[in-house]
Amino acid sequence: MKNISILVLNNAVAASIADSRYVFTMVNKFLSEKGKKPLFSIRLVGESKEIKLNNGLFVVYPDLVLDEATQNDLIIIPSIMGDTLSGTYLNKKFAPWIAKQYKEGAEIASLCTGAFLLAYSGVLKNKECTTHWQYANEFSFIYPSIKLVDEKVITDQQGLYSSGGSNAYWNLLIHLVEKYAGREMAIFTAKYFVIDMDRNFQSPFIIFHGQKDHDDVVIKQAQEFIESHYKEKFTVDGLADKFAISKRTFERRFKKATRNTVAEYIQRVKIEGAKKQLELGRKSIVEVMYDIGYSDTQTFRDVFKRITGMTPVDYRNKYKV
Repeated sequence: MKNISILVLNNAVAASIADSRYVFTMVNKFLSEKGKKPLFSIRLVGESKEIKLNNGLFVVYPDLVLDEATQNDLIIIPSIMGDTLSGTYLNKKFAPWIAKQYKEGAEIASLCTGAFLLAYSGVLKNKECTTHWQYANEFSFIYPSIKLVDEKVITDQQGLYSSGGSNAYWNLLIHLVEKYAGREMAIFTAKYFVIDMDRNFQSPFIIFHGQKDHDDVVIKQAQEFIESHYKEKFTVDGLADKFAISKRTFERRFKKATRNTVAEYIQRVKIEGAKKQLELGRKSIVEVMYDIGYSDTQTFRDVFKRITGMTPVDYRNKYKV
């Protein structure tokens, strides 16, 4: 019997707790219907015996408090609502407990923004992680020693798991079912919950917003210039000259402030512009390509696919309004 502890955080997204419990409860039921023994012992674990969520809209009564939750095989950290820094601080007592359980052999899975608490525990240092794409810049700024792969739906590394934005946690739950109960049960569970279990990337869902939460005024001006003139052709040298900075200094300050190189930032802004036009569907792909400043079809296609995970044609067909 595998002990699964689902943490009831003080500001957790209630659905991520309920769905996690539901999935593994149903797997036990499916196994029983096949004449097999249930595989999981599922416990809700909190700081106290009563946790109010969503300003009291939901009340959860954990089965165990932290000190009682021993012998864990898998710990699930649910999504955190609202501000991630204050959310992590509200749940800071969980961090040393998580680290201790991981050291003692438990596996840990974070759902969406639960990655911030997992990172705070210290166990992710020099490892990979994903989270909701909207919080990617914030995560990278707070935890620079962790390799954020926000294009991925899930990560699986050394007994540590994470999932991307919002409903991506369903893919991680199915992944965990496969790990513990086998491929056949994972497929059956995915079909029951109507989940596309082999979705690997959340790149098509990412909406790029340039990181501007920094104090470098000149770099902010450069970002605003890029975003206002992305349809034009310009070079890194030209931008550096425009803002009277040496190219080397400009690139260093830009990377420090935005967590992107200048070239990456320009590409991502251009592709975001292309995505919006493709969604409207009023122009051909070639027209969109020229409109955002590309002149070579293959280059445009390669950059678009690298950033979004889809070809321009596939993206238009999927998201055209």
